[in-house]
Amino acid sequence: MWSPNVETFLGCDAPFAEANIVLYGAPFDSTTSFRPGARFGSSAMRHESFGLETYSPYQKKDLTDCRVFDSGDLELCIGDAALALSAIEARCLAILDAGKFPFLLGGEHLVTLGAMRALAPRYPGLHIVHFDAHADLRDEYLGAPLSHACVLHRCWDLLGDGRIHQFGIRSGDRAEFEWGDGKVETHLFSFDGLAQTLAALEGKPVYFTLDLDVLDPGIFPGTGTPEAGGVSFVKLLQAVLSVCRLNLVGCDVVELAPNLDPSGVSTATACKIVREMLLALS
Repeated sequence: MWSPNVETFLGCDAPFAEANIVLYGAPFDSTTSFRPGARFGSSAMRHESFGLETYSPYQKKDLTDCRVFDSGDLELCIGDAALALSAIEARCLAILDAGKFPFLLGGEHLVTLGAMRALAPRYPGLHIVHFDAHADLRDEYLGAPLSHACVLHRCWDLLGDGRIHQFGIRSGDRAEFEWGDGKVETHLFSFDGLAQTLAALEGKPVYFTLDLDVLDPGIFPGTGTPEAGGVSFVKLLQAVLSVCRLNLVGCDVVELAPNLDPSGVSTATACKIVREMLLALS
């Protein structure tokens, strides 16, 4: 399980025993409701990451000074969401058992549930900070309770009221918003209110899930369900770095579909966000 991956994310080649962060990929997109391709996101980020520098002028840090191990992509049962989630949960548990920080690369957003099933029992009082264009609060989608459109509702099943904090949301079914009122903290369209939420979460265990379609599709077209009216890269980076100062116990970056942006700009953007998160967490 802990053999070096053939191709690693830029600078993430520390030996497992020395690493404090472990990347693991979940190439799964079988519940995608519009355009498929997110299963290729994690491998594309690894491959294209070498177009970046290891050094970040934003943080004045270098990945060569960090200790990150890339464990590669899981081999998932693409046709069975329950089996795929079990495999993700098992890998996350193994990383936690080794005393290391689990950093998941998706894949569609449902993969977050596998990580949450591992983390929630270990961290009583766990909260989620969620950046996304979509609320993802449906109880089912076309009869399926395991769908990327339902992932935050399934996380609420684990955590209960007041533990999920959403930002950038600009799309959802009316019933989702009505159901979430009083159960989930939802900030529409932007990161307004983020500073106050982060202050309230200081010292508490937090999982950070970043759906890259929170970005405007003019910047990030390579995603399965693009929504006009998203945030800029600079705004997202500022918000991400502020979240990474919390007591994070795990995180993920999901919903890059590289095949939907032949220019490669979306993948390059995703890589830059992952680099900055790794540096902020190291």
